[in-house]
Amino acid sequence: MEPHYGTVSLIPGAEALPELDIPQPGRQNRLSVLVRLLLLLPHFVMLAVLSVVTFFAVVAGWFAALLLGRLPDPVERYLAGFLGYDTRVNASAMLMTGRYPPFELGDPMGYPVRVRVQRSVHLNRLAVLFRLLLVIPAALVEVVATAGWWAVSALSWLVVLLLGRMPLPLFEATAAVLRYRMRLGAYVLLLTPAYPKRLFGDQSAPDAVVGTIAGPSATRPLFLGMGAKVLVGAFLVLGLVGGAANSSRYGADGSAAVQASLPGF
Repeated sequence: MEPHYGTVSLIPGAEALPELDIPQPGRQNRLSVLVRLLLLLPHFVMLAVLSVVTFFAVVAGWFAALLLGRLPDPVERYLAGFLGYDTRVNASAMLMTGRYPPFELGDPMGYPVRVRVQRSVHLNRLAVLFRLLLVIPAALVEVVATAGWWAVSALSWLVVLLLGRMPLPLFEATAAVLRYRMRLGAYVLLLTPAYPKRLFGDQSAPDAVVGTIAGPSATRPLFLGMGAKVLVGAFLVLGLVGGAANSSRYGADGSAAVQASLPGF
């Protein structure tokens, strides 16, 4: 039975981090798992097309945020929708859910994967000005962690295919990587002033929950067991090893790592 989390208020003065809601891992259709990436090809094409629009939306939002201290509402709605869509597609690709993602930029009713970003937040103009420099350390962490996950993705795919569901430690570790990627995307897309954090979960964070929780959620807050933490550490090690073997791919300024970490890019 899935755990049901009650209503939890945001601690006054706490930093409003972007949050990811995914229920506990359930049964998945093995045939869907077998051909998952093939089924998602139309979404990958759609994300590639939308990425072009997103680039110009971010540039426009950057100039507007420098002047206004916040994103204009239409730009914010589009970028938030794009981030949610990208996260849902990646959640499906990473076998976090067996539900096929809808072709929708909004917040699809009833879909188990949800991204929560606080709207109309004030942005520090200086942080906006130097956003691409500030994000480099977090982008490097995300690239390494994600590369490490994909390095063992064939094994993860085989486990889910055989069991018909994702084991809890693997689910928690995958959710940690996906959530960190989503938070990095929200930061780069100027949707939040909150710097990406808590790759290893929310165990020591009293302000881990944003707003309220209504219904089952295994990732808000996200508490990682020891097995999941070991897996996240293994992802980082594998990503570092792979990165060292391909170090010529990234420039000295880390700009390629930032681009590789962007949602849909």
